[in-house]
Amino acid sequence: MSAQKKRPTSTVGAVLGFVGFAALAGLLVTIGVTPALAVGSVTASSSVGIFQSLPDYISIGQLQQRNTLYATSGGKQVPFATLYDQNRVNLTWDQVSPNLKKAAVDGEDRRFYEHGGVDLTSLVRAAFGTISGGSLGAGGGGSTLTMQLVKNIRLAQAQNAPTLAQQKSLAAEATDTSISRKLQEMKLAIGLEKKYTKDQILLAYLNIAYFGDQAYGVEAAAEHYYNTTAQNLTPVQAASLIAIVQYPTSRNLATPKNYPANEARRNVILKSMNQLGDLSTPDYTAAVASNPASYVKLSPPRQGCAAIAAQYNGAQNFCDYVQRNVQNYSFLGANKTQREANWKTGGYKIYTTLNLDLNNNAKAQIDSYAPNTETRFDLGGVVDSIQPGTGRVIVMAQNKNYTAGSGNSTQTSLNYSTDEAYGNSGGFQTGSTYKAFTLADWLAKGHGLDEEVDATPRTFDTSTACGKQVGPTYTPKNDEGYIRGYMSVETATALSVNVAFVAMAQQLDLCDIRSTAESLGVHRADGAQLEDNPSSVLGTNYVAPLTMGAAYAAIADNGMYCSPIVVDKAVGPDGKDLGGQPKSCKQAISPEVAQGVVYAMKGTLTGGGTAVGADPGNGGQMFAKTGTTDKADQIWLIGSTTALTTVTWMGNVEGQTSLRLMYGPHGQYASSRASLFYNVQNANNGVYPGGTFTDPPQSEISGSGVTVPSLTGLTSDQAESALINAGLGYSIAGTQASALPQGQVTASDPVAGTSVAKGQRITFYTSDGSLATTVPTVTGQPLKTAISAFQNAGFDTSKVTVTYTKTDDSQKCDVQSSNPAGGSSAAKTAAIALSVGGGTDGKDPGNCS
Repeated sequence: MSAQKKRPTSTVGAVLGFVGFAALAGLLVTIGVTPALAVGSVTASSSVGIFQSLPDYISIGQLQQRNTLYATSGGKQVPFATLYDQNRVNLTWDQVSPNLKKAAVDGEDRRFYEHGGVDLTSLVRAAFGTISGGSLGAGGGGSTLTMQLVKNIRLAQAQNAPTLAQQKSLAAEATDTSISRKLQEMKLAIGLEKKYTKDQILLAYLNIAYFGDQAYGVEAAAEHYYNTTAQNLTPVQAASLIAIVQYPTSRNLATPKNYPANEARRNVILKSMNQLGDLSTPDYTAAVASNPASYVKLSPPRQGCAAIAAQYNGAQNFCDYVQRNVQNYSFLGANKTQREANWKTGGYKIYTTLNLDLNNNAKAQIDSYAPNTETRFDLGGVVDSIQPGTGRVIVMAQNKNYTAGSGNSTQTSLNYSTDEAYGNSGGFQTGSTYKAFTLADWLAKGHGLDEEVDATPRTFDTSTACGKQVGPTYTPKNDEGYIRGYMSVETATALSVNVAFVAMAQQLDLCDIRSTAESLGVHRADGAQLEDNPSSVLGTNYVAPLTMGAAYAAIADNGMYCSPIVVDKAVGPDGKDLGGQPKSCKQAISPEVAQGVVYAMKGTLTGGGTAVGADPGNGGQMFAKTGTTDKADQIWLIGSTTALTTVTWMGNVEGQTSLRLMYGPHGQYASSRASLFYNVQNANNGVYPGGTFTDPPQSEISGSGVTVPSLTGLTSDQAESALINAGLGYSIAGTQASALPQGQVTASDPVAGTSVAKGQRITFYTSDGSLATTVPTVTGQPLKTAISAFQNAGFDTSKVTVTYTKTDDSQKCDVQSSNPAGGSSAAKTAAIALSVGGGTDGKDPGNCS
C-alpha cells in the first residue's frame, strides 16, 4: 500500500513542477526578460541564477564545415580532396529546397512563423513527458526550431573547445534534459528571435543539424543519403531527412535496419505537410507508400586523403603533406593554436601548387619502374618536382599506395618524400648526390673546376672536421674500381669519383661542407644534425627526397634557396582571399658558385657521365647528379632545368638488397633510373619549359683569390651579405668590448684587405657597446672646464692631449675643437685630442690647466 501511495504523490509533484515551469516560461515569453519567480521544483535562487548568469543572445557563429583542396589539371584549378572534422557545407537560402523548409516547419514546429522563439502550446503538450526529478524527455520536450538551434549551437561550441574534457563537459550541458536547461534554451531562443529573421534561423537550423553517420547540415546529408543536393530534394526525401534530427543514431538512413523507425517519423511529417496544405493528397499518398530503399542512394563521405578519386590517384601523399603543415600556415591565424582551430572550423578553399596531370604521370612512371608488387624485398620509390625560385612543389608521388592506417605490402601510411615530422619517414642515404655540396664549398673556397685531384684509391690518415682531427683513417673506394690517377674536378664530377671528392674534402673543412649543405636547406629527415665525418661527403646522411630536391632547385636558381611551399592561395569561409604561403627564399651560395656547380654537373649527362640518357632534350639545358650508396641499396637521380627540378629515388625501405642485383620490368633496377627520370621530366618540360643556364665566370673554372672586404661598422646582416656577395663564408665569433654601437662589426679575422681563397670562412666580431659613450661637447669652454667634463663623462683624462693654436687673446685657454668630436661615440679609454687657444702667438699661456 505504501508503494501505491508514493506513485500518485510523485505524479502530482511532477505536474506541479511543470505547472511552475510553464508559468515561469509563460512570463519569460510575455516579457522576454529575466523572471524572478520560484515555482515547483525550480527554486527562486536557481531561477535568478540561471537567467542572470546567461547572456540575452547567442550568436549562430561559424559552423564547422569542409576544407577543399584544389590543384591544377588541364590548366584549370579543380577540387581533388575534402578534409574536415565535420562533414558540412553551409548553404544560402536559395540553395535549400522549399520541400525541405516545409518539412522542417510542418514536422518540427508548425507555429514557427507565429511564435517568438518559445511555443507555450507545445510546452503544455510536453507536460505529459515531465518526470518528477525535474527533467524533460529528450525527444523534444516542447522545443521549437529556435530552441533546437540553440542546443545545436551550444553543441557546436562544445566541439570547438580546446580539450576533450571541456568538449565532453560542454556537450553534457547542452544536452541536459533538466528544466533549468530548458529555461536557458528558452531565454536564448527569444534572444535569437530578436537578433535574426525567421528565415535566417530556419536556414541556420538546417545547416547546423546533425543527420547521423557524420553528416552535418542538409547538404552533406543530401549528398550522403541520396547522392543529390539539398536544392533538389523531393518531399519524401526531405521528410526522411527531418525525421532523423531528433534521433540521428536510430533513424539515419545509413543502414536498412533504421528504415522502419525513419519511415514512421517520416510519415508523421508528411501528414503534417498534407494537413497544412504544403503537400497535395496524391503526392502524400505516393510518398507514404514509398519504401526508403527506393530513394536512398548511399554514397560514402569523400573525407580525407585516402578518399581522393581514382583519376587523381597518387595525390594522396601530397594531400597528407598539406594537412600536416596546417600549423605553419600564417593565413590561418597568428599562432599554431589559432591555425589548428580555424582549420578545424573549416570552410577554406586551399589552392595548392600541385599539378595533377604531371603528378599522374609521375605516379604511373614510379609504379612502372618500382612496382609496389615487388615481393623479393621492400622496394620504395619517389618522384618529386620543385620549382626553382619559388619552392613550389609541383609533383609528389610514390610507388606505395597511400593508406591512413595499416595496409598490405603495396600500401603505406609513410610519405617517403618528406621529413619524419611530416610523413613518418626517416629519409634515405643520399649517396653521391651529396657531392654537390662538396663541389660548392670547393668553388666557394677559390678552387676551380680545372684543378686536378688524385683519384687513386688510398688510405687517408686524417680528415679535419670543424677544426678537429677525426679518424683514425679512412679508405674510400671508387665505384668503378679501375679509375685512378689525377683528374680535373669537372671530370671527377661527371664520373662521380669517390676518392677524388674525398681528396677535395681534405683541402677543405668537413664542417664547412656541412654548413654549405645546411645553407641549401639540407637537414636529416629525423631532425638530428648532419654528420660531418669523412664518409659524409659521399652521402651517408639520411635525407628526405623533397629536401634534396629543394637544394638542387637552389643550385638551378643561381644559389637562391627557397623553402618548399604547397599553398598558392587560400580563400576563407567568407570568400576573402587570404593569400597563400609566402615565398621564403635566401641567397644560400653565391651565384657564381652555383653556376660553377651547374656547369660541372651538366657533364653527367654527356660522354661517359653517370646520368647519360636522363635528359629528354625538350626543356632547355639540364644538369643532373646520380647517387648510389655503398651497397647499392639506394639509387638516386636528381636533375634540373632552369624551370623545374626533379628528384627520383628507388631503394630499400627496409633491408639492404642491392638494386644492381635485382631486375624489374625495365631491367636492372639501378640502371633503369635514367629512363625513369627521362619519362618524368619529358612530361614536366612540356608544362615547364626551361631555358639556358648562365655560364660561370672563368675564375670558377680556373680558381682565383678574393680580397676580404672591410666590415667594420656594418651590422651582422650587412656583413653576412657582403661576405656572401664576395664569395666568402662567414662565422660570428661573438662580441667584443668596443666603442662602436652595439651589434656593429668591430673586427674580422683575417683582416680587411687580406687575399684569401674563395669560399674561405671569415670570422668577425660585433660590438657589445660596453665601451661606447658620448663625447661631451666642450668647444668654447675653458680647458679646465673641458677636462672636468671628460672626467665626469667617465673618460680617462690621462689620455687627454692638448695642443695650442693661434687665436685672439680673448680665446686663450678656450677649447677650439676636440677629436673625437663632441656628440660622437667613443670608448672611455680612447685618446682625446684637444685644440686650445694660445693667443696670438699660439703658445701655452701657462695658466690654462
